[in-house]
Amino acid sequence: MKLTRLAPVALLTCSLFVPPAFAVNKDMVQLQTQVQALQDAVARLQQANDERMGVLRDLVQQTADSVNRMSVTVDGLHKQVTASAEAQSGKSDQINGQVQALNDALDELKARLGRMEKSLTDVQNQQQSINAKLDNGVPSGGNTAAPSGTNPAPDMTPYTPPAPVVPSRKGKPGPGTPMTQTQPADVPAAQPVADAAPPVADLYQTAYGDYVAAKYALASAEFSRVIQYYPDNALAGNANFYLGEIDYRAGKFPTAIKFYDKVLEQYPGNNKTALSHLHKGYALIATRQEAAGARELRALIARYPGTPEANQAKAKLNGLKASR
Repeated sequence: MKLTRLAPVALLTCSLFVPPAFAVNKDMVQLQTQVQALQDAVARLQQANDERMGVLRDLVQQTADSVNRMSVTVDGLHKQVTASAEAQSGKSDQINGQVQALNDALDELKARLGRMEKSLTDVQNQQQSINAKLDNGVPSGGNTAAPSGTNPAPDMTPYTPPAPVVPSRKGKPGPGTPMTQTQPADVPAAQPVADAAPPVADLYQTAYGDYVAAKYALASAEFSRVIQYYPDNALAGNANFYLGEIDYRAGKFPTAIKFYDKVLEQYPGNNKTALSHLHKGYALIATRQEAAGARELRALIARYPGTPEANQAKAKLNGLKASR
């Protein structure tokens, strides 16, 4: 009886200390299932990440290709702009040369006109001298004076009278003696310095001819004489410009700049003013004063917009930007 009662107790005690095999197998299966699910999720994440990385690689490659194509396009455009600027500069140089040739031809025509005006003035002076002799009763080819006490009939033809009459120091002329329009021999005549020099048109034309013939030393001396004898004449401004051109061709840029400055400061209305601005800018750039040269060219563009000199200055500025 006692053994029969103790048997269930023993069975219960054993069941408490020894877990059943069925429960252990179930937990292991669940754990393995969860691990497998995690592995599947990681695999899916890895696959999705690989796909996204592939898409990003494709986008990066496409972007790199686009950048390369844009770089090639920009290089081509840069070359085209540079070539266009060089071509424009060459055309501007050609146009500027043609304009300068026209200006030189205009100067030559002005010089010829000056000589013609001088000849006309000489003819007028001769005519006035003849009229004065006729008024005084002296025939044009004779040496006899009018009879004393006679009054010749006046010539009603108007003319510009010559210089005022200066009476002789020996006294006034006697009654009836006509007043001649000549300077007395004993009174020295005050003549300006320029009267001793050749006419400005002739002197300038000779200097310009020597300049065109590349006789720069001779032309320089003759242009200097134009400035010396006729400093206020418009042709003196042209002479300063060509003196600057001679020094510019010889590579004497600082001296050339000084002559260009004289044109700009002393002859602001001269027809060489725009060219003086332009060539002064070139000379400054040639002496590595690029900032000052650029300012001079911009001043030319602002002061003479639309002119060939302004267009050439723009081309030069574009060339400076492209070379940097």
